[in-house]
Amino acid sequence: MSQVLLVRHGQASWGAEDYDVLSERGVEQSAVLGAALAARGVEPTVLVSGAMRRHHQTAAAAVQAAGWDAEVTTDEGWNEFDHLQVLSRHPAPEGVDVMSSPGVFQRWFAEATTRWTDGAHDADYTEPFAVFAARVEAALARAAAAVADGGTAVVFTSGGPMGWAATSALEGDGALWLRLNQVTVNTGVTKLINGTRGITLLSVNEHSHLSPAAVTYR
Repeated sequence: MSQVLLVRHGQASWGAEDYDVLSERGVEQSAVLGAALAARGVEPTVLVSGAMRRHHQTAAAAVQAAGWDAEVTTDEGWNEFDHLQVLSRHPAPEGVDVMSSPGVFQRWFAEATTRWTDGAHDADYTEPFAVFAARVEAALARAAAAVADGGTAVVFTSGGPMGWAATSALEGDGALWLRLNQVTVNTGVTKLINGTRGITLLSVNEHSHLSPAAVTYR
């Protein structure tokens, strides 16, 4: 039986001109994760990263802290969905700076992603939700196949792909994905195993390596 550990990237640069860069806290979270996984005896036979900078930076900090020597390969199938495009297709609340109001932003984000997942507006998106879901499922299948002989794959990705991998394993739908995507913790770990019954979900969003003060969601 093999296992796939999906790691969400560390905290990115929320509110900055370029979000796709880890913050100082994000680098610290990633190093803490790597050390914690190594302390638990995790020895990956395969290391995979999405193609985004925050994925690569999380992988670099975690791998260094863990002392792993396996090569990190890149699989674009683990990239996050285009959240900026998804947001742009749904009108933002008027009269408020949404980037300075987390509660308002979260409502806007929830409404925009609900519109994306419902399938009624697919022509508005470069990557409709169904295409995103198929992309993630294919990436998960590749990761599982790479460790089919009983090894461990550690994959550095984003909340959206992590959420869909868990949702797919539970045979859920867009509504379940929406709920999981809202609560994904930076450097949280979702664990799946691959055995005679196929890919099975064991845990979602595990983040006991982080102190309460270090938990972030962006």
